[in-house]
Amino acid sequence: MPAGRFGLSFGQTVGKTQLLTLGAEGSHRARPGTLTASLPHGDRVKGLVLAGGTATRLFPLTIVTNKHLLPIYDRPMIYYPIATLAGMGIREVMVIVGGKSVGDVVELLADGEHFGLDLTYRYQRGALGIAHAIGLARDFVGDEAFCCVLGDNVLLGPPLADLAREFEAGAWGAGTLLYEVADPERFGVAELDAAGHVVGFEEKPAEPKSNLIPIGVYFLRPSAFEVVDKLVPSGRGELEITDLLNHYLPGSLFAPRFDGIWTDAGTVTSLIRAAELAEQESRSGRLAGPPARPTS
Repeated sequence: MPAGRFGLSFGQTVGKTQLLTLGAEGSHRARPGTLTASLPHGDRVKGLVLAGGTATRLFPLTIVTNKHLLPIYDRPMIYYPIATLAGMGIREVMVIVGGKSVGDVVELLADGEHFGLDLTYRYQRGALGIAHAIGLARDFVGDEAFCCVLGDNVLLGPPLADLAREFEAGAWGAGTLLYEVADPERFGVAELDAAGHVVGFEEKPAEPKSNLIPIGVYFLRPSAFEVVDKLVPSGRGELEITDLLNHYLPGSLFAPRFDGIWTDAGTVTSLIRAAELAEQESRSGRLAGPPARPTS
């Protein structure tokens, strides 16, 4: 298989199937898995999982590995966002990889058959921001609506199929889910008007204007790529997701509140908390066990 334009290539074999050869910012389709029946919107909405970054807040745990491979209770971190998309009825998913252990991510997820998904991979060079990573999915998305989930976000609760269907059928240009947290200064924060409507987002403010944050679930349409093309890097040198969402305000942003359990796992404290929450949900019977890997 040809390497991308920077000449870097690697392969990963699972069973008898060669899964992937990537060039820098290049992609190759994994072989289709055995797909399960999709929800009515499933053929029209695609999925995106972001699994790059350097994860310096988790050092030394991530010095030699990708944080998305770290365990959260009984499964790797990246299994949670994959399950979130599968629960929406989405079947075609691109995983944006980067940083350490890219080949290990591919070996772990393989072609996605054990999740009922058809997985595609693409490489992001460096920590260039969430919006930049979303822009890499342009060709994969085509003319379809899509949902992006951050690879370190753990959502526990009912599947989001109804919300995905509502966005796909509606007239909104973009969407996200709002969630109340005790430490909003760690995240992008929503600013609300007197009626409780979102009027803006601010990235990691020193003085948050609310305790509502847009969690790492973003509903988007292909028009988002034109917005990404016009974004300017922030002081951190990244294309910020808050700038992308702000483009759709006021009036064109789907922003319901998420009423399940959510946490990120980007710090040691939140990683431990995520494992505790997952264990509670598992013991209560609300979290099914991880999928079994195919044996051939």
